Amino acid sequence: MFSRNLIPYHLIFLRLIIGFVMILLSYFKVANYAFISITLLSIGLVTDIFDGIIARKLKVSNEKLRRLDSNVDQAFFISVVIATYIQCSSFFIENRIWLFILIGFEITTYLVSYLKFRKEIATHSLGAKVWTLLLFATLVQLMYSCSSTILFQFCFWVGILTRLEIIAIILILRKWTNDVPSLFAAIKLRKGKEIKCNSHNFI
Repeated sequence: MFSRNLIPYHLIFLRLIIGFVMILLSYFKVANYAFISITLLSIGLVTDIFDGIIARKLKVSNEKLRRLDSNVDQAFFISVVIATYIQCSSFFIENRIWLFILIGFEITTYLVSYLKFRKEIATHSLGAKVWTLLLFATLVQLMYSCSSTILFQFCFWVGILTRLEIIAIILILRKWTNDVPSLFAAIKLRKGKEIKCNSHNFI
């Protein structure tokens, strides 16, 4: 029997499926790949927006769901990047140093979280959400033209800054906490104060 409470989980796993489908479509070089991939990427972003909104409306948003959402987000974007690499390898080769640095910062955030809390990141900070939108725009540009200069550089630096903020948030928190919107909010939590963590979670 269909349960409304499972809708957020269906949306999360749909995003995971979309990522793998994009890799297959890219590998087999289907016709009109750019249009199809941008459409699928957009659908993936929409599921990322609405899984949290629906979960809160249904009052099923919890730590398990937020951690799953965070992990699937990573798998989804990794899949999209792999699919884009297959189509536009020259861009990745030309910008490999920048990409290695960015990936290094991303890995570091997870290492810091695991070393301190034995759990993955699920802060869903506002800065990270802004970066997700920039990453989306950059990937769309790459899928369309296999080129990105100014937008990629902007995405890179915002990515670095938001990774640094996430690391700072993790180091400041006394215990693992999901949905911490900012460094300021982490400081409040460390002082034992409450924060409103649901109003910003549109992604």
